[in-house]
Amino acid sequence: MTTLDDIDRRILVELQRDASQSLEALGAAVHLSRNACWRRIRTLEKAGVIKNRVTLLDAAKLDLGLSVFIQVRTNAHAPDWLEKFSRATKAMPEILGVYRMTGDLDYLIRARVRDMAGYDRLYQDLIRRVPLSDVSASFVMEEIKETTELPL
Repeated sequence: MTTLDDIDRRILVELQRDASQSLEALGAAVHLSRNACWRRIRTLEKAGVIKNRVTLLDAAKLDLGLSVFIQVRTNAHAPDWLEKFSRATKAMPEILGVYRMTGDLDYLIRARVRDMAGYDRLYQDLIRRVPLSDVSASFVMEEIKETTELPL
């Protein structure tokens, strides 16, 4: 599936907003029958457009109130180092995203921890798992916008 029509896009917008809504409610929102909605959703899932359905949690209410962006520079650019780095970061549940970057920065890591002590534990664990040449962090003071919804 390479092209999405307007109905597919409306279904995706609705599902991004609330994936738990009933097929009846979704169908009413996009002006389709329940069965037609279900068929389109299955097609979108099979095509990999819909990767997963998840529940979004309130990090602060779960005592994970500190959001941190970790900037990593490394002198190692060999495939085995990258594999070790990838395995290490994927295994650490506090790490929510890891991005290989262009420019001066090699990697950007997005993480959630309880507090500064939690960040220090994360940092110590990361440098034990993989050698890094330069690590710095920026801590979020205020989340102005945080969304998982893609602009369709």
